Amino acid sequence: MNPLLLDNQLCFSLYAASRAMTAAYAPLLEPLGLTYPQYLALLVLWEGDNISVKQLGERLQLDSGTLTPVLGKLEERGLVTRERDDTDARVVRVTLTAVGRALKQKAKKVPERLVCQFGINLPAVARLRDELIGLTQHLRAANAEDQGETP
Repeated sequence: MNPLLLDNQLCFSLYAASRAMTAAYAPLLEPLGLTYPQYLALLVLWEGDNISVKQLGERLQLDSGTLTPVLGKLEERGLVTRERDDTDARVVRVTLTAVGRALKQKAKKVPERLVCQFGINLPAVARLRDELIGLTQHLRAANAEDQGETP
């Protein structure tokens, strides 16, 4: 195996799959008026809102420079509010509005519709997801070690 062929690169396969996944979501999210990053942010908030921007960024594995514009667009649409924490003004909390909470019902069919496009069964999807989670954890731990951090 030639280690410098593009098609032999795991990183490229993951990159291409990520782009294809994002593209697959686009027509499903368009009727909801959402981009893929906005959808991901809402998924976290639908699990439990009134969380800090920092917590949301950690959960999404996004830095604040990437997350801030996403939240700005959600706020413009009236789906979330951002307010300074009462006890610590350095902390900005994100809360769903009634409109943001109501959108959850409309979004419930998105995952099911997406899985139907995969052409593979749910157990296979779950195995692939679990393998990717494991890969992500291993890579993050290795990167932390390389940078002298505790994972």
